[in-house]
Amino acid sequence: MDFQTILQILDSTVRLGTPLLLACLAGLFSERAGIFDIGLEGKMLAAAFFSAAVAVLSGSVMLGLLAGIAASMVLSAIHGLASITFRGNQLISGVAINFLAAGATVLVAEDWFAQGGRTPPLGDARFPPITLPLADTLRDVPVLGPLYHDLISGHTVLVYVAFLAVPLTWWILYRTRFGLRLRAVGENPAAVDTAGVSVVGLRFAAVAICGLLCGIAGAYLATALQAGFVKDMTAGRGYIALAALIFAKWRPWYALASTMLFGLLQAVAVRYQNIDIGDFVIPVQFMDALPYILTIVILAGFVGRAIPPRAGGQPYVKER
Repeated sequence: MDFQTILQILDSTVRLGTPLLLACLAGLFSERAGIFDIGLEGKMLAAAFFSAAVAVLSGSVMLGLLAGIAASMVLSAIHGLASITFRGNQLISGVAINFLAAGATVLVAEDWFAQGGRTPPLGDARFPPITLPLADTLRDVPVLGPLYHDLISGHTVLVYVAFLAVPLTWWILYRTRFGLRLRAVGENPAAVDTAGVSVVGLRFAAVAICGLLCGIAGAYLATALQAGFVKDMTAGRGYIALAALIFAKWRPWYALASTMLFGLLQAVAVRYQNIDIGDFVIPVQFMDALPYILTIVILAGFVGRAIPPRAGGQPYVKER
């Protein structure tokens, strides 16, 4: 395997890992506040559809991005009402959101565009790649030039937003009063309530941030990674993001490492298909399933003891 091939795989890793990273950070905020959100998949799917649909109808990718974020945040609000206000089962609420998004996106897409549950191609209404300063000038510099030109430069703005969100998440959670309170709500909401801080308000804030990040992740899928919406285009990425969150043990920098690992597995599976090993050919179906198989293997054998927030999944009932 030559250096250029390695760069291409790493470039694919970044592109495929970006939606996982955004969704993983979304789940991190929500679960750190004690709200388990298995509905990441549904939020991403709804955001992917509405971002692509609005981008097609308006010709503006920025309006598409805003529409995707809005759709995701509406589903987050529904999840918040069900699990925080009405103290419902958080897992059931998340599963319901996934089913709702899976069915509604195809139904609305067929009604609006009549193309079998997909949107028309976006054309120019998508995020273009960005060439960073001096990327072309430094391209011929050995090793560092190709790294900068082919791996670091040339991504869309949402990729850079995702990577900047990692240190921002760390700073919010560990260097701000809001982050301290958010983590405390996930561990001991009664203590936070005793201190005069609204548990409900903090949990809704966390759910809203989760919706924002899922909206960006879904919009990235439809308007940057691809050029339109197709049925079930998230393809289980929301669930892989949850697995990556457990693998990362609810820490931002570990979330970056774990999502890029899963992105690497997907990149390898996409690049190497129908591999010949002597007289035996590894079928393409196995390579497509490889990231999901390795996800189970990693979670089962390499995570160790991952302890979630102690109040996670538990509705808070204020003592009178």
